[in-house]
Amino acid sequence: MPNPWTGIGNPYTRAEVLERLHDTLAKGEPIIAAGAGTGISAKFIEKGGADLLIIYNSGRFRMAGHGSTAGLMSYGDANAIAMEIGEFEVLPVVEEIPVICGVHATDPRRRMWHWLLKVQDMGFSGINNFPTHTIVDGQYRQTLEETGMSVQKEFDCVALARKMDMFSIVYVAKPEEAKAMAEAGADVIIAHVGCTVGGSIGVTDSAISLDAAAQQTQAIIDAGKSVRDDIIYLSHGGPILTPSDAAYINEKTDAVGFVGASSLERIAVERSLIDITQEFKSIPVKRKG
Repeated sequence: MPNPWTGIGNPYTRAEVLERLHDTLAKGEPIIAAGAGTGISAKFIEKGGADLLIIYNSGRFRMAGHGSTAGLMSYGDANAIAMEIGEFEVLPVVEEIPVICGVHATDPRRRMWHWLLKVQDMGFSGINNFPTHTIVDGQYRQTLEETGMSVQKEFDCVALARKMDMFSIVYVAKPEEAKAMAEAGADVIIAHVGCTVGGSIGVTDSAISLDAAAQQTQAIIDAGKSVRDDIIYLSHGGPILTPSDAAYINEKTDAVGFVGASSLERIAVERSLIDITQEFKSIPVKRKG
């Protein structure tokens, strides 16, 4: 039930969020979650019928014209940015869609139990693990693992959220991470297959094929299912850019929906602003002289 103290939906309990998602599936509809970096994005993504909004620091960089990967860099306090977007931009303008807070669980300055209490108190309806070190690889990933900023901290945060009865929707990039998140109690697992292609700042050379994305997504799903059978699986990233791409992944895998960030708010803004500006530039004008 909606929060009686505010007159709007947020915050929802974990059980209420899950009920909403299962109701969507029961109607034969996909689950669509969207990253929002501004209030206006959130407001109109909700009007478009999305099931969840996820607020994390990359949204601010993305909507400032930068690549989403800026959210993985030390360009700001990821947890504070997500909280600020939620408090001042998104939560005041949405009507009833559940809003999820991106949590940088490996931040060594935060006591995660304390931070999650703040997330709850702000009115978020759950957590997401972003920035996530699951999408960092190579020597840098190994350094993070060995110096106290390991992905295990993200698993521990999700386990803590489950203990606090908070809804969690999490990114993973590998099957073994899906198993760990399932063991930690994640409610929804997002198969992250890379930085989104397309648009002005999307990746090109590092993108995998749509078929490879489907295979990677299913491998993640299979790993999670080996632990629990009550998890919802969604796709995200890489070559999965358009609704038809997401439909292809749903068809080829056991994913039941899609999480869009760059593919929703960034691409939409880029295309619509180009189109409307070109329209204005084409209006007739009387010549002088």
